[in-house]
Amino acid sequence: MSIKILPLTNKKMKVEIWSDIRCPFCYIGKRKFEEALSRFEGKENVQIIWRSFELDPQLKTDPEIGAADYLAQSKGMHPDQVSQMIEHVKQSARDTGLHFDFENNVLANSYHAHRLIQMAQSQGLGSEAEEVLFEAHLSKGKNIDDKKVLHQIGVSIGLEPDKLDQLLASDDFGDRVREDQSKAQTLGIQGVPFFVFDEKYAVSGAQSPEVFQNALQQTWTEWTEAQKDSSDSDGMSCTIDGKCD
Repeated sequence: MSIKILPLTNKKMKVEIWSDIRCPFCYIGKRKFEEALSRFEGKENVQIIWRSFELDPQLKTDPEIGAADYLAQSKGMHPDQVSQMIEHVKQSARDTGLHFDFENNVLANSYHAHRLIQMAQSQGLGSEAEEVLFEAHLSKGKNIDDKKVLHQIGVSIGLEPDKLDQLLASDDFGDRVREDQSKAQTLGIQGVPFFVFDEKYAVSGAQSPEVFQNALQQTWTEWTEAQKDSSDSDGMSCTIDGKCD
């Protein structure tokens, strides 16, 4: 008699999202994905995992340089081109109900913000951390490399002040940031946002809610079938609630 060894299945369908707080389209993509998820029948069984991705790990924080000046200097773009690009991004944000304030945007490295997200995620608060950090950086002109700002953000979403002090005085959770970025390289991810559905399907960029909804549905159909197959293959057993069959 042959025995089929089945892989352990997740209790929830995973959606991994690589993003950077400095990326405006990551915030827009978050909103569009959330719209799709809100209409999705299986949303209670979807686990969102935020993955770290630094667009420019070597970037030096400089509150004196505005977003427009940085783009002109770093990309060699004409000021008129920069203005047009910024207006395009701002309009895309408005279309999703967001307001971006690039005039007061602070040029800031996002590494410590990513460590805060990783800590928050370990306590089930990853999405909350992403939301508040996006808003702080892109809409409120906050310095996301300022440890006082990060501490305030952490407290605002329910993290313990003492643990935040420890985080910001160390390199805790830095290994997770680096692991996510290493995995991104393995997967060939070169831009964000990047969404991976149950390690099978990928959606790149801030796509429409309809695209995300289709990806969710396709993945859900296969995921639920896999759960059913696993359940059907179970032999006689006893469960922790005392039921034996």
